[in-house]
Amino acid sequence: MAKPATVFVCADCGAETLKWQGQCPQCAHWNTLEQRTVVRRAPAAAAAAPAPAAMTELAATDLPRLQTGMSELDRVLGGGLIPGSVTLLGGEPGIGKSTLLLQLAHHASTSTPTLYLSGEESAAQIGVRARRLGMSATGLRVVADTDLESVLARARDERIRLLVIDSIQTVQLAAVGTAAGAVTQLRECTAQLVRFAKAENVSVMIVGHVTKDGAIAGPRVLEHRRHGAVFRE
Repeated sequence: MAKPATVFVCADCGAETLKWQGQCPQCAHWNTLEQRTVVRRAPAAAAAAPAPAAMTELAATDLPRLQTGMSELDRVLGGGLIPGSVTLLGGEPGIGKSTLLLQLAHHASTSTPTLYLSGEESAAQIGVRARRLGMSATGLRVVADTDLESVLARARDERIRLLVIDSIQTVQLAAVGTAAGAVTQLRECTAQLVRFAKAENVSVMIVGHVTKDGAIAGPRVLEHRRHGAVFRE
């Protein structure tokens, strides 16, 4: 059963603590902790663990890579996106992360089912940018939503092979009970995406905003959770 709990959340970095403190233990800023009531829900039953594979079988497997259509980006990724990987793209707001990933998704959609999730812009706004960039691919699916569970369910139903999350700071899981962008949400959403990528063998690209100090927003939670490449634009 869901139980309400009181936590103190930092307005600057999103860190949580059970007791009020004058200074945030994560970012060290003063008087930024705000009291909030959240609902903690019991975790869902764990799925069956995958069976282990023999190393000889793994060594003989040639991993197919999904080309991004940009030679320099493919080089950074080691030849392209690997199915089942999660890649974090970090950068300051407004420097072109969304445009870069929209171009990547547009190119990938010509050969594989692709879903672009935007939690910051409407579908119409994305359409305007796509027309400005001369994109015309009909295979690219776009959804403007912030509910991660519903998006992952849609991705499973439509057998998506590439999922773009723009951005991780805007999506949330209802079971976590905190606002989007909070450290707990970032940690749980990223973990959910990693599980989804591995279980469904889907390539996942995540946008993560950078703070004024040059760190991925949600103090290094994403770097510690990532399974794949981390690079900054």
